[in-house]
Amino acid sequence: MTLAQLRTPAGAAALERAAVVVGAGPLVAAQSLRAAGFAPDLAAAALTQAGLRAAAVGKFGAEAGSMFFTRPGLEQATRRAVANRRAARLANSGVRVIADLGCGIGADALAFARAGIRVLAVDADPLTAAVASANVAVLGLDSLVSVVCADATTVDLSTVDGVFCDPARRTGSGRVFDPKAYSPPWDFVSALSTRVPRTVLKLAPGIDHALIPAGAEAEWVSVDGDVVEACFWYGPLASVPRRATLLPSGVLLTGSGRSGAPVGPVRRYLYEPDGAVIRAHLVAEFASTVDGTLADPDIAYVYADSVVATPYARCYEVREVLPFSVKRVRAALRERGIGTLTVKKRGSALDPEAFRRAMRLSGTGTATVVLTRVAGAPTALIVDPL
Repeated sequence: MTLAQLRTPAGAAALERAAVVVGAGPLVAAQSLRAAGFAPDLAAAALTQAGLRAAAVGKFGAEAGSMFFTRPGLEQATRRAVANRRAARLANSGVRVIADLGCGIGADALAFARAGIRVLAVDADPLTAAVASANVAVLGLDSLVSVVCADATTVDLSTVDGVFCDPARRTGSGRVFDPKAYSPPWDFVSALSTRVPRTVLKLAPGIDHALIPAGAEAEWVSVDGDVVEACFWYGPLASVPRRATLLPSGVLLTGSGRSGAPVGPVRRYLYEPDGAVIRAHLVAEFASTVDGTLADPDIAYVYADSVVATPYARCYEVREVLPFSVKRVRAALRERGIGTLTVKKRGSALDPEAFRRAMRLSGTGTATVVLTRVAGAPTALIVDPL
């Protein structure tokens, strides 16, 4: 991407034209920009950027139309609602100057600045740092944010009272799951709180609970039911051992994350907890809010005798409980005249799409089948969503 070209008056004109024609398909859009007199490299860069801006609306809203992106930068960027909530919490906790290590395209740095926090934004990749700097400028926050291209491990932290670190968890070959392979490496990242007590780490939702240090708060955040990140809060920022934050509602569930829910039989209603509740190991805390039990100690489905309005889970009424077999489930669904089937699973190795095809249904009704385990035994539940 020729970022410098896109920030010239000619680049701005190309971007404006690209935004209009990008939906017409790559060939037609490219021809349109070339017919308008834009050089091929600028036309290509503008069309790429227009496509990224359109894809970014879900994360950044209307501001995406004026921001700059790289494809990996957009994929890894924090959603604006998540970043704003974090920034407000940091500002309310007294953080006034923060180092954003691994700032990416600047999503969190922008949120910190909007919350009134001065930001030293650092990224080791020159293009990514340049994109972050461009976003800070176009959104008018350059008086509060300084962007530098540097190795995070070399940054002087003596002038800040807070640190936010989002270590890179991707390489050219894909996602990185071992924290030792993060950039900066885990040894550096996990020790930041010893240098600046008010430290926050943004991590992958699948982070190992064994890595949560004593005294830190581990938070999992979901947006519309999709778990988007884990976050470790250190020092004075930590308030509870575990927290599940559900956006956009902003409801919270907190607890120790250590106790197990009681186990019992399948009951009339099945609750499917939000992914953030499950990732935070707060299923027991949730179960207590609906007087619920588990049918299997290792499966995060909660069963109860009554419907309780809850923001923490989806609720289904259990219509039939079947020891699992393809023939048995198929017969039950055909008897009900089912043609359209939703398949959910937890604790089952079956592929939902393959299972759906195996049912060979032709009716007109709809149903949901839950493939799970009950007391260790493979089980199928026919349920209706409430």
